[in-house]
Amino acid sequence: MPHVTLTEHAPVLELTLDRAEKRNAINHALLTDLDAALDAAERYATDAPAVWRAVILRAEGPAFSAGLDLGGFEESAAAFGEHWRDNLFVLTARYQRILGKIEALSLPVIALLHGPVLGFGMELALAADFRIAAVGARLQFPESRIGLVPDVGGTTRLTRLLGPARAKEYILTGKPFDLADAERWGLVNAVVQPEELAQRGQALAGELAAAAPLAVRCGKKVIDGLADSQRGQLLEAWAQAALIRTEDFMRGAQAALTRTEPEWIGR
Repeated sequence: MPHVTLTEHAPVLELTLDRAEKRNAINHALLTDLDAALDAAERYATDAPAVWRAVILRAEGPAFSAGLDLGGFEESAAAFGEHWRDNLFVLTARYQRILGKIEALSLPVIALLHGPVLGFGMELALAADFRIAAVGARLQFPESRIGLVPDVGGTTRLTRLLGPARAKEYILTGKPFDLADAERWGLVNAVVQPEELAQRGQALAGELAAAAPLAVRCGKKVIDGLADSQRGQLLEAWAQAALIRTEDFMRGAQAALTRTEPEWIGR
């Protein structure tokens, strides 16, 4: 059973994260399924540009995504053997490439956010063109609290959206966003009641479908081209490859698993 499904509701393609029993925590299997689903979505967009006009990214269960599945991360790292830390840059680059496909899709992508949207889940959401959040959604980059940084585009994209000062405030402290602030700053396009989330996403997709399809695609490409994120993502991968070797990361990861407070030692 795939963890990501692609369904057709012309003129909209719907990508659904479906690992609800784990609150859609992201592991290697989910990312592999997402990679394949994104390739399929691009084929739809290429083969029938007049038919397919937008993509909705949503999730089953009580959470959009609880972030990185630490157990799943260990499985992915194990594939590199005992020297997996030396290869983390390669692993991070692979995941950056997959999330980059969301940003690079010909069609505009609308992410519908509910429940926890944490860490890797936030990075997934930021790769979309539009974000609509349900009241009660928790948007947060908690990586600094386990000794890491967002490394698959989140640091770069958040800075691009909010500017360096606000990006530093939320990435360095790990505190959650207030949804009213998130809407006012443009981090999300709208905040709606949970029962209105799907309808609002469809309404925005309908507005996009009413515009000329090639104009929408070209407009997206031009706007995205104004801020090339490649250098920022290289820096993210470098930072994570360094941090993953630290004792603080090991302490932070253990504290997260045992739900205790870590004692940082600065090395």
